[in-house]
Amino acid sequence: MNLWMLTEERPKIEVLQQILNKFASDRGYCAFIDNLRILPILEDSKFSFTYELIGFKCNKVGKIFIKTVSGYSSFVDFLVFFQDKEPTVKDKPVYAIEETKTDDSESRNTGVYQRCSKFVFLNYYYPEVKMIMLYNLQIKQKETPTQTNIFGTRMLITLGVEILGKELDRKVFTPFSSIKELIDFKKSMRAAPKGNVPIEIAQTSAGIEVSGRLIKSDNLSHDPNIGALSLISATLRKLGWKKDVIITKHGLLQKHLTGSNKFILIANRLNLSLKGLKLPKAAPNSDYWRYDLEGEKLGTIFIHIVVESFTKGYSIFENHAGSEKGYFITAKGEHIPLAKYADKAKYKVGDKSKIIHIPDLILIDFGRSEVINVEGKKYQFRKAGIAELKNYGFIEKNYIKKYYPKFEIVRTIVLYGSKEKKVVEIKVGFLLNEEGALVLGVKAPALFKQAIKNLLDFWS
Repeated sequence: MNLWMLTEERPKIEVLQQILNKFASDRGYCAFIDNLRILPILEDSKFSFTYELIGFKCNKVGKIFIKTVSGYSSFVDFLVFFQDKEPTVKDKPVYAIEETKTDDSESRNTGVYQRCSKFVFLNYYYPEVKMIMLYNLQIKQKETPTQTNIFGTRMLITLGVEILGKELDRKVFTPFSSIKELIDFKKSMRAAPKGNVPIEIAQTSAGIEVSGRLIKSDNLSHDPNIGALSLISATLRKLGWKKDVIITKHGLLQKHLTGSNKFILIANRLNLSLKGLKLPKAAPNSDYWRYDLEGEKLGTIFIHIVVESFTKGYSIFENHAGSEKGYFITAKGEHIPLAKYADKAKYKVGDKSKIIHIPDLILIDFGRSEVINVEGKKYQFRKAGIAELKNYGFIEKNYIKKYYPKFEIVRTIVLYGSKEKKVVEIKVGFLLNEEGALVLGVKAPALFKQAIKNLLDFWS
C-alpha cells in the first residue's frame, strides 16, 4: 500500500522524516531513510498536482505521495493515509498531525493553546484517528518550560495527543488524573497581568465555570483563548464531567454568535454554554477537507520545492498563503523572526504604513549571488501582485542587505491559475496554470529557469 500525506503546508523534509520514523516504529516495519527528496510528478510535461517523496525504503510501503489540500475550517497540518488509492474524505487516516515551530522561547500561547482547538474540532470528523503534536523546533528549546506550556501539554496528553520532536520531563508532563487536579493546577499558575481577563476554572453549584475573553475586533476570534477554552473544556469532558460547562467573562454579544464559527461548532460538540447568551445550533461542513486546486500557494509551493530539489538554491524565508510563517535564515544559519512593524507604537495609534510587507517566499541563489523576493498571486490578481513588489524596501534594507550584503536582490511574481500558456508581464517570473503547464516569464530569474529545465530533463 502507499502512504499519502495531505497537507495545507509546504512539506518540509525534516518533518516528513519524523512522520516516516513514527510510522515505521508504530508498525514495527524495517525501513531505511536516505536523502529524502520531494519530486513533482509530471505527466506530458505538466504538473499532476501530486508530489512523490523518494529516499524511503520499506518493503511494506509502495510509494509515498504528497498532495495539497484545504480544510474547510481549523484543519490540522497533515492527514496521513496508508492505502493504495488516492484518499477521499470518507477514508480514515492513520494520523492527524499538527506541526509547529513555536516553543515557549517565542510564545507561550501559540506554542500550545492556539493550535489545540484543531484537535477538538477534528473529533467531529475522525474521532478515532491517532493525534500528534509535532514540534519542528528551529530555535533552542527553553530549558525550563512555562506553567502555561506544562498546563496545555498535560491537557493534550490527557486527550491522547502524542508529543513528538520535543524533550519532555516524564515526571512533569503527565496526564491529569482528575478534575480536581486540573482545577488546582490552574489555580497554582501565575495570575494574568492587571487589565487582562484571566482564564480561571471554578466548580460551582451551577456547574464548572471557565472564564476567558473571546471577543477581538468585534468578533468571536480570539484564537489563543479559543484554543485554551476548547482544550480545557474537552479535558473536563475527557475526565468525566457530564454536567454544565459555562464560559464566562467572554465579552461577546448575541450578534457575535454564528453557527459556522469554529468555537460555536466546538461548543456544540462539547455541550458548552456561553453565560448570558443563547448558543446557536452548529452548522458544520459535511466534509473536513478538499483537494486544493485554487489557492495561490500552489504556485509558490511548487517553485519552492522545485528549486530545492533540482538546484543548489534554497529558501531563506517562507510565508506561503495560509501556511505558517517561517523564520528568516541568516548567512550564518541563524533563524530569526521577522518584525511585524517598522514602528509598533505608531502602528498601534493608527499609522498603518508602519506595518512591514513581507514576501511569500525568499530564495537564495549562491551561484549567481542573488536573493529572489517572491510575491505569490492567483493569475487574475497579477497586477495587484506587481504593485505589492514595491513594498519590500524595509525587508530588503533591514534583513537581506544586512545579512547578505554582497547579493543582488531580484523581485518577481509567481502566479497560479488560468489556462494561459504564456505571460507578458515582465515582473512575472513563473506561472503554474490550472492545467499544470509550467510557464516561465520573459525575464524569469535564472534560478527558476535552471530548476524547471532540470525538472523537465528528469521526467523526459
